[in-house]
Order: sequence, then structure tokens, then C-alpha cells
Amino acid sequence: MRPWAPVLAGLMLCGGAALAAPPAHPVEVQPHRALYDMSLESAKPNSGVVGASGSLAYQWGESCDGWTIEQRYRLSMQYEQDQPVDINSNFVTWESKDGKSYRFNERRTRNGQPDEDIKGDAALKGAKGAGTAIFSRPKDQNFDLPPGALFPTAHTLMLIRKAQDGEHYVAADVFDGSSVDGAVDISAVLGPRIDAKAHPASTEVKSPLIDRPSWNIRMAFFPESSKDENPDYELSMRLMDNGVSSEMTIDYGDYVIKAKLKEIQALPKPNC
Repeated sequence: MRPWAPVLAGLMLCGGAALAAPPAHPVEVQPHRALYDMSLESAKPNSGVVGASGSLAYQWGESCDGWTIEQRYRLSMQYEQDQPVDINSNFVTWESKDGKSYRFNERRTRNGQPDEDIKGDAALKGAKGAGTAIFSRPKDQNFDLPPGALFPTAHTLMLIRKAQDGEHYVAADVFDGSSVDGAVDISAVLGPRIDAKAHPASTEVKSPLIDRPSWNIRMAFFPESSKDENPDYELSMRLMDNGVSSEMTIDYGDYVIKAKLKEIQALPKPNC
């Protein structure tokens, strides 16, 4: 299971990812810290999954030259005939504001035992240029990134700009480093603009960070090398124009996990 990075980071500027002309609609993203409750929303009878609970802590910070994402999640999966599985992950990334450089580091455990230990960096050659991802853990290996590939924050910025422009479908190759693999083909469907006054993002959390225009977005994730017409999984979220997400669901086909915003606070911007 991939972590939640795409979506939030990365799913997540001031035109930080624009490698060519400045965007018509600059995206003013607010660095922030958010906590989400995770639970099982639904499961097919033959899935074997009977419950899930946990939390996702997400922090998006800004420096003068880049963006940092740290997400920590713990998830306990309950099964009908098997023992529960406890998954813990700490995923940290840095992405340059010009969208060309990216560093990633993830440590994940399963039932307290090491499960994944991933570290590396990646670089793109410029607007629409190809690139390379270089892993140092779990072993030294490289992957080519296709022309036009994006890193997670650049992808989120693009989604917000496309949504502001009224577009309804966006496809892109995105590399996040959350698995020892290459880029992922993400197909996104963008819903109409949602007015915060008419449709509040949350009835439990009160914050100006979510009292914003937003869009419902559903993304399907296809491994670059896959020939399967069905995605690995699908991710839905309500995304604000400042990069904050009030809720998410991740659909693995047999079961669906929901993340609901519990707490949020703004983080300061740097004095550059």
C-alpha cells in the first residue's frame, strides 16, 4: 500500500512548479499542520477486511528554496480470519520550488518489524524534460522518469490551477518515491467549484484554512509499466484552493479507507 503522499503532497507556491511561463492563476498555498482520523468506510463481503482505524499526521512546510512534506500514519487493519496488521510509516520529502529537484525518505513497519526503508533523490531536466530517480535504499538503483513527469507538489499545484480554470480532466506522470518503482500515471477528474459558505468543508473543525473555495477531485493511480485497465487504487479528496484537504478516501477495490480532518493549524512562511 502506498502512503498518502500524492494526494496531499503532496497532495500541495506562488507558481513554484512553473518551469515555463508564470501561471495565469498563481496558487497561494498555506503551509500547515493537519491531523486526520482514519477509519474503514466500506468493504466488500469477500475482502476479509472487517475494520480499520488509525491516524494521519501531515505537515507541509516552506523554506526559501523549497517545500517540505512530512507525513506520519499509523493504521491498524482488522481481518475476519487473520490477526490484525499494524502499519506505521514516516515519509519525508523535499521538493525545490522550480520543480526540478526532489528528495525522499520513508521508513515503514508492519507489526513492529521493518517493512520498507526507502531513500533517494530525483531530478528533472526542465519543462517537459525527462529525468532520473536514484535510490540509495533499500539498494542502489536508478529509474528513468518520462518527459513531462512531475513531483508531488508540482502535481498538486497543477490540479489547483486546472480546477481554477474550469477544466475537468488532467492526466500526468508523477514520481513520489514512496515505493521502489518509477513514475505513476495519475488520471484526475476535477469537480465543479464548491462554495465554502453554501457547503462547509467540516461541521466539526472550524478554521479559516478550510473556509475556502474547493473542488472534489478523484484520482486513479496506474503504475507506469502496467497494461491493466484498472488502477492500483483511487484517491478522492476535497481540495481547497490553498492546498489544504478536509477529507480523503482511498479505494483499493475491495475496501475503502477514509481520512477525516480532526485538527489543523497554519505554519509560518519564511522571510526570504
